[in-house]
Amino acid sequence: MNDNNSHAAAGVLLGLGIFMFILVFALAFYVFFCFCYKRICEKCGVTPGALIWIPFVHFIPLLQVAKMPVWTIILLFIPLVNVVWLIMLFAKLCIARGKSPWLVILMFIPVANLIFIPYLAFSE
Repeated sequence: MNDNNSHAAAGVLLGLGIFMFILVFALAFYVFFCFCYKRICEKCGVTPGALIWIPFVHFIPLLQVAKMPVWTIILLFIPLVNVVWLIMLFAKLCIARGKSPWLVILMFIPVANLIFIPYLAFSE
């Protein structure tokens, strides 16, 4: 009976460790992409302030860079329309950064989609 308890405790600790690793990794990923969004805004002459660090609200400074109305953020919550809205947003962000809007295609290619936003943020 004592052996089963030790195995159960080890399993709980392992699961908790894996959960914490995933949580830290996801948080680091989120902070990095928010920093990239901040750089994009700054390079386009928009001061994002603290909004860039808040989930969903970080789209407001990006909408200002893309010269889209702020009310269109509501479209983010409509299924299928949100995909078209994000494509339009990121195409306009590419144009604002002086890049080809066709770069948005990278968002649909696995692994390349992870490079797309940092490319916009750190390229000249």
